[in-house]
This record gives sequence, C-alpha cells and structure tokens, in this order.
Amino acid sequence: MTLTRDDILRALDQVIDPVSGRSVVQQNMIAGLVLREGHVGFALEVPAARGPTAEPLRAECEAAARNVPGVLSVTAVLTAHQDGDAPGQPTPHQPHRAPARQANEALEGVGHIIAVASGKGGVGKSTVAVNLALGLARLGLKVGLLDADIYGPSVPRLLAISQKPETEGRKLKPIEKYGLKTMSIGFLVKEDEAMIWRGPMVQSALTQMMNDVLWAPLDVLVLDMPPGTGDAQLTIAQRVPLKGAVIVSTPQDIALIDVRKSIAMFRKTEVPILGLVENMSVFICPDCGHAHHIFGEGGARRTAEKLDLPFLGEIPLLPRIRETSDAGTPVMIESPDGPEAKAFLAVAEKVAASLKTADRPAPRIVIE
Repeated sequence: MTLTRDDILRALDQVIDPVSGRSVVQQNMIAGLVLREGHVGFALEVPAARGPTAEPLRAECEAAARNVPGVLSVTAVLTAHQDGDAPGQPTPHQPHRAPARQANEALEGVGHIIAVASGKGGVGKSTVAVNLALGLARLGLKVGLLDADIYGPSVPRLLAISQKPETEGRKLKPIEKYGLKTMSIGFLVKEDEAMIWRGPMVQSALTQMMNDVLWAPLDVLVLDMPPGTGDAQLTIAQRVPLKGAVIVSTPQDIALIDVRKSIAMFRKTEVPILGLVENMSVFICPDCGHAHHIFGEGGARRTAEKLDLPFLGEIPLLPRIRETSDAGTPVMIESPDGPEAKAFLAVAEKVAASLKTADRPAPRIVIE
C-alpha cells in the first residue's frame, strides 16, 4: 500500500492538544506537511505564549507520524505564531517570533563552519560553494556541504544526487558524493515541489539540518546560503558559530550594491568576512581568444579594496563551468587540471589559509 499525506494526517489527528482538548489536525496546527518516499516533514504551530512548553506536544506528533507503517524518518519542528493569528495561515502584517528550538553553540566533531553568501541571486553562489568545498577537499580537508537554501536548493542538481538520506537512530546520515558529506532539503522533497514555508519554519528546518545530521568528523562545513539578507541568513549568522563568510558577486554595479548589504549584515552579527570572490569575471572567446568583460571589469576587487577586505580571486565565465554544473559533475571533478578548476582551487587555498587565523571579534567589556 502506498503511503500518502492522508495517512500521516490521520495519525496526527489522534494527537490531542492538552490545552484545548482537540486534535492538532482539527485546530489546523499542522503546517507545511511534506512527504517523499517515506520521509515526512511538518511544522507544529502554537501560540507564541506557549513557546517551549509545547515541546512535549511536538514530540508526541513526531512519534505519531513515525509509527505510521512505511514512514522512514520524521522531521517535526515547533514554530510560534502571534496570538490572534490563525494557526497554519499566512500573516503578512505581523512579525513572527523566533522558533522555540535554538541551535547548539557548536557542532561536535566539526572544526570550522563557513558560509558562502551573496547579496542577490543569479551570481553563481551555489556553483562557487560546491567547487570551493571540492577544492578544500582536494587540499586534504574533510569537508561537508549543507544546502541552506530552503526555497531554492541547488546542491541535488549540482551533485546529481537523487536518493534520499538514510537514518541512524534519530539523526540523518549525510549523503556522500565526490568525497563530500552533503545535506539538502532537496533530498527530502521533489525537485518541482514548492516549499511554502514561513520564516519560523525555515529557521527550524535549518536548525535541524545543522544539529540532527551526523556530520562528524569534519574539518570544515561549507554552508551554501540563500541569497539576500532575510530571516534565514540572519538566523544562521546569529545562531551558528561561523568561522567566517565568503561573499560571491559578479563585477557589475547592481550586484555589488547588494554585496555591501550582505557584508554589513555579517559585520553587525560579528561574523568575519573571509573575502570576496568575483564570479563570471571575464569571458574568453574560444574562437579568437579575446577577453570580453561582459559584466564589467574588476568591480569586486575594487569593492574589496575599498572595504579593506581580502580578495579571494576571479572565476571566469566559461561554458564548461555551466555544462559540468548542469550535468552534476562539477568542474573540479570533470576537469581537475583545467583552468576553471585551478581558479576555484586558488580560492580554496586562500580560504583554507584564512581558517587558521579568522575568529569572531572578542566581546567588548564596557565599565561605566
């Protein structure tokens, strides 16, 4: 018999909220339910005033779903909505409080965590993150890659991963590919399935993909961040012990404007900036060999100099990078000795060197 969403909802309908005496399904407390090949994910929404006291109810919901025949794993997160809101319904005019479950201060067995970020989408951030992770692995480091973009996960396509992760106890085992330990929400949902989740649900999902995955042992965990400076980015910057951030941009002015916003966010949250990478820096014509600066020339380098930040290198705009990415065999794997791979490896060498020195600024003590 095929497992369906209705099977999960029927099981959850047996879970009674002790406050109201009604089931969590009857009260529309279950939101964002997803099911893929036996793996279940959903959020339990409660009034903000209940906060962490609803954790036993969340655990009961998780256990009820796990006991459904055919279920392999369950990820149930607890989110809070403002009093007066209808559970499970969007509330665009009222902000949400942070989720009740907090990330740990550090991940056991993980040496460093770095974020690969961009101020805007479309600059090739995920391609840089994947090839940077592979470059660090090529330098002899044990590397993990977490796809932190809940709404637009790219790692499954970039690494040609279609299988689902296995479980060990209450934790997920990362999928290993090309020597990397990887995890993505894209492993748990269909490629064309939209994640219609609000901010607190995204924050909780990110927290669980950090803490409920068997990452160790790792020298470095690379986070492929979502673009922009919204809830997800702020959650990671504030709650994850980041060693530093790598900022990706194209040379054009419109991208560099958003880069400055991303840098400002990391600085306000006291996350060191490891440096800037200029992606799509130059196109070399395969016929005449002439260099074409399609998106401008040297914009990221000048921005790094102006903001007194390290410049990590330039990645050329070459068809092979796009072709290998689309095929799920990154250029670091497909052509490890080619000029494209050497450009990524040069960035990885600088990042590896910076990990030995970068640290969060020490807190300032003010005596009045």
